[in-house]
Amino acid sequence: MTRCPWLPLQHPLYVEYHDTEWGVPSRDPRYLFECICLEGAQAGLSWWTVLQKREHYRKVFHNFEPAKVAKMTDTQLDKLVLDPGIIRHRWKILSVRQNAQAWLKLEDPVDWLWNFVGGKPIVNNRKSVSDFISTSPESDALSKALRKAGFNFVGTTTMYAFMQGVGMVNDHTADCCCKKQPV
Repeated sequence: MTRCPWLPLQHPLYVEYHDTEWGVPSRDPRYLFECICLEGAQAGLSWWTVLQKREHYRKVFHNFEPAKVAKMTDTQLDKLVLDPGIIRHRWKILSVRQNAQAWLKLEDPVDWLWNFVGGKPIVNNRKSVSDFISTSPESDALSKALRKAGFNFVGTTTMYAFMQGVGMVNDHTADCCCKKQPV
C-alpha cells in the first residue's frame, strides 16, 4: 500500500493517524479545538512528539472541552509545567486556556474556521515531498484572524499543519492510498 513519503512507517500510531485522521474533513468543534491546541504545542517540535502525548493531553485538559478548559486555574496550569506527559512549555500550556476562552467568544467556530477555505477542502495534488508547502494564503489569513480573536501559538505554519490535519487541506500525495477522503 502506497502512503505519503513523509510518513515514518516504523511508528504504527503515526500510520494509524495518517490513514484515519490526517486530511479527513472534520466539523467536530471539540476535535477542531483540540487540534488547534495540539498544533500549537507542536510548534518547534515534531508532530510525532505530540502524537505520543495526545492521550495524556486529553486527560489533563478535560478532553479539550473548551468550557472546562477556559475555567482552569493558574494553579492547575502551573502544575502541568511539571507533568512529563505533556510538553512542559509554560506559555504553550497557558495558551490552551487562552485559546479556550477565545474559542468560546466565537459565534460559530466551526463555520468560521471552514470559511477560510470556502467551506470545503482544498485538494492539492502533491507528487513528492519536495512539492509540499508549509504556509498558504489561507493559513496566513487564518493565523491573522485567530490572533486577532485572542488565540496564541497559531502562526501561519502551525495553522497550515492544522488545516492539513483536520481536512481543510488534503495534502496526501497523488499516489497515497488515503488521497480520496470523504468531503
